[in-house]
Amino acid sequence: MGINKITITRSIGRTILKTKKNSPHIFFALGLAGTVTSTVLACRSTLKLEELLEEVKRDFEEVRALHEIGSTDYSSKEYHKDLSYVYGKSIAKITKLYGPSILVGVASVASLTGSHIQMTRRNAALTFTLAAVSKAYEEYRARVIEEIGEEREREIYYDIHEQEVEIEGKKQMVQIAGNSHSPYARFFDEFSIQWKRDPELNRMFLQHQQNYANHLLTARGHVLLNDIYDALGFERTRAGAVVGWVKNGDGDGYIDFSIFQVNNSRFVNGLEQSILLDFNVDGVVYDMIGKET
Repeated sequence: MGINKITITRSIGRTILKTKKNSPHIFFALGLAGTVTSTVLACRSTLKLEELLEEVKRDFEEVRALHEIGSTDYSSKEYHKDLSYVYGKSIAKITKLYGPSILVGVASVASLTGSHIQMTRRNAALTFTLAAVSKAYEEYRARVIEEIGEEREREIYYDIHEQEVEIEGKKQMVQIAGNSHSPYARFFDEFSIQWKRDPELNRMFLQHQQNYANHLLTARGHVLLNDIYDALGFERTRAGAVVGWVKNGDGDGYIDFSIFQVNNSRFVNGLEQSILLDFNVDGVVYDMIGKET
C-alpha cells in the first residue's frame, strides 16, 4: 500500500508539473477557442436583436401614448418613472442577450493575456540564466588568462597541440586543435545551401560574409547569431535568437567566424572544402542594450 501511495502521489505531482509546463499553450488554445465561441454567440444574439428592439420600441410607444393622452391620473412624475423602468428593462434584456458572448470574450482575453505573461516571464528567466552563465564563464576565462597568460589559455581552450603529419610526402610537425569549441559552433559543409565544392570559393564566401556582418554591426549596432546562421545556410537555434554582438558593448567589438584559427589551417590553404566555424558572441544582446560605451 505504501508503494502504491507513493506511486500515486508521484504521478499526481508529475501531472501537475506537466500542466504547469504546458500552461502557456493551454491558455493560448483556450483563448483562441473562446474567441471563436464568443464571435459565434455574438452572431446568434444579433439574429435575435431585431425582435428584441421591436419589443422595446412597443414598450416606449405605450408609455408615450399614455403621456400624450394627458390623463390626470398619469402625472409627469409617473411618466418619467415608467420611462426609466423601460430603459432599465431594455438594457437588462440586451445585456442578457449578449451577456454570454461578453463573458466568454473577457475570459478569452484573460487566457491569451495569461499565456503571454507566462511566456514573457519564462523567456526573461531563461535570458537571465544564459546571461549569468555567460558572464561567469567569461570571468573564469579572464582569471585563467591573468594566471597563465593569453597564449597558454588559448592553447588549452582549443586543445592546441603539435602532431606529426605528412604533407606532400614530407613528415612535418604542425599545430592542430582538438574538439574544444563553443555550443554556437557549426560545420560549414555540404549540408549548408551556401557550400560549394571549391575550397577557394568557400573561403572567399565566408570572408565576405564576415566582413558584411561587421559592417552590419557598425550600421545597425547589433547582430544576432541567428542572422549569421541565416546568411551561412544554418538552421536557427533558440540560443541564436538572444545571443549575438552589440557595438561598443562588453565584447570584442567585432564579429569573428574563427576562419583563421590554427585548427582551420588546411581549409585556409585550400586543402579542405569544409570548416568548423566558431563565433565569438558577446553574450545576450538584450542585456547589453543600453550599456554601450
